Amino acid sequence: MRIAFLEDDLAQADIVKLWLEESGHTCQHFSTAKAFMNNISRESYDLVILDWILPDQGGDEVVKWMRSHLDWYVPVLFITVKDTEEDIIHGLSSGADDYMVKPVKPREMMARIEALVRRTSSLSLTDQSFEVDEFVFDPTKKILKKQGDTIKMTHKEFDLTYFLFRNLGKIMSRGHILENVWGKHSDLNTRTVDTHVSRIRSKLGLSKEQGWSLTAIYQHGYRLEKWSDEREGSNDRFF
Repeated sequence: MRIAFLEDDLAQADIVKLWLEESGHTCQHFSTAKAFMNNISRESYDLVILDWILPDQGGDEVVKWMRSHLDWYVPVLFITVKDTEEDIIHGLSSGADDYMVKPVKPREMMARIEALVRRTSSLSLTDQSFEVDEFVFDPTKKILKKQGDTIKMTHKEFDLTYFLFRNLGKIMSRGHILENVWGKHSDLNTRTVDTHVSRIRSKLGLSKEQGWSLTAIYQHGYRLEKWSDEREGSNDRFF
């Protein structure tokens, strides 16, 4: 998973970041609410972990801002020293999905994260065959069928298509796409994403005439969704 981590205690941040990376996740650390909010306005993540007590803004206010300003949902886990029942209730009421009190144990934290993502995702974290309308995916064999016909595509084209359909309706940043499809430390230019998106849009017929919209979101990334008449008035911009 791609995880954003907001924590101003650098020693604590290093420990948690190490646990996450040892478990195979990518972790982007931020030490101020301002830096985090600026980044998440442009980038997308599978999970956000944040502290409550920050130097420039409370973590509860950060979560409220996320829920009111982002038009895609990302699960949020609080890890904080604030440990009263009132604190926990307030944190969850602010929009967080789970809450842990410091000091946290690594195995419990990872179990909480896995359970949280299971609850908030329509698909499990493991690859599995699934259907979306006329499309049927077999990720083990990297085969995609549309209305029973196999679509000829490269492995990377399949991986990108699978990733977008797993995140149907969400805005996915180019950086997020690159990390998940081409590897965690990919140094490819983001134009690679644009080129592959153009190819799969054509191969799969992802157009409004066929009931789909694969839209380039200005200064962000892409969103795949079912087309509806209401989308005509959206602010999404095509490249």
